[in-house]
Amino acid sequence: MIPAQFAYVRPGSVAEACEVLAGDEDAKVLAGGQSLLPLLRLRLAYPSALVDVGRLEELKGVHDRGDHVFIGALTTHDEVMRSPVVTTGCPLVALATAHVADPAIRHRGTFGGSLAHADPAGDLPAVVLALDGVFVAVSAQGEREIPASEFFVDYWEPALAQGEILAGVKIPKLGDGWGFHYEKFHRTAQAWAIVGVAAAVKRSNGSIAEARIGLTNMGATPLRAGATEAALTGVELGDQVRQACDEAADGTSPPSDLHAQPDYRRHLARVLTYRAVRAAAGAP
Repeated sequence: MIPAQFAYVRPGSVAEACEVLAGDEDAKVLAGGQSLLPLLRLRLAYPSALVDVGRLEELKGVHDRGDHVFIGALTTHDEVMRSPVVTTGCPLVALATAHVADPAIRHRGTFGGSLAHADPAGDLPAVVLALDGVFVAVSAQGEREIPASEFFVDYWEPALAQGEILAGVKIPKLGDGWGFHYEKFHRTAQAWAIVGVAAAVKRSNGSIAEARIGLTNMGATPLRAGATEAALTGVELGDQVRQACDEAADGTSPPSDLHAQPDYRRHLARVLTYRAVRAAAGAP
């Protein structure tokens, strides 16, 4: 299909982009376009204008900032997954980014664009949520930090105010003793996750000291499997891990569509969480 008519703006700076967005509540930011353009073609989105920020160098790059890694919003998926700073400082991000669609999309799609799109079926939102990432938004009023727990409001609705642009994301470094894994169930290599699980597990003296688990496509936003995280604390790798992972779907409201019904997604969440936790914990 052909998209509805819209204006096209290519600002020369972040400040200029924020100014355009502040004056038009129906304008949309265009970065890599890998999430937005399909919606335009299907006429599921009707922006009055596209603000193309794709050439703004100030929004690109990966930076080691001591206790956290800062990933610029316009950094492509391919750059993120290949960055030594990311693979060393926050390896779960690199692992999950490698699952995003296919190489062609990973070379065009952007880290920040995928997150700001706020699709609960996307791979990255649950990862940033599990790692307690912090989103940095910029506007004419300056910078604003938004915890990942507050950033995802609803389907395709991030907590960005009118006139704000996502500048990048701060990913805390968890340090030694942690293991990571991302488990995804999908129809084809290019498809969205039917269910995905991001797991970070810290072991101490043979047992699990702490676990962080993010769930993909189990509700209107990415979710933390809080009951399972609590149940895993102090548990050794055995039957108790499976019992804890059986609580992964508690409190979720998975969608129903052509690919899966809610009960099937709950089953997948339990199974994939068990696999992800064991892999992250280094179980044979």
